[in-house]
Amino acid sequence: MRRRQWSSQEKFRIVLEGLSGQTDISDLCKKHKISQALFSRWRDHFLQCGHQAFERPKKTQGEELTKKENKRLKHIIEGMMDELKKIDSELKT
Repeated sequence: MRRRQWSSQEKFRIVLEGLSGQTDISDLCKKHKISQALFSRWRDHFLQCGHQAFERPKKTQGEELTKKENKRLKHIIEGMMDELKKIDSELKT
């Protein structure tokens, strides 16, 4: 017998239904054809990691390097624009 693959959305919905208290956990598990142990694992994982939904994603090292490189290039471009303005003003006089 093949094991069913549950999407994260399905797990989330089932755990929320169980936490709402409107349905007995044993009835919920029968309804979705899962064991109570499986429900408990999902619930425990949800309760341990649920706070991450409210955290800002951390920047990766590559993103930080890209940000620094963009800043450096903008600085170079600003310097070049200043030089072009000086040359332009000298040519007009």
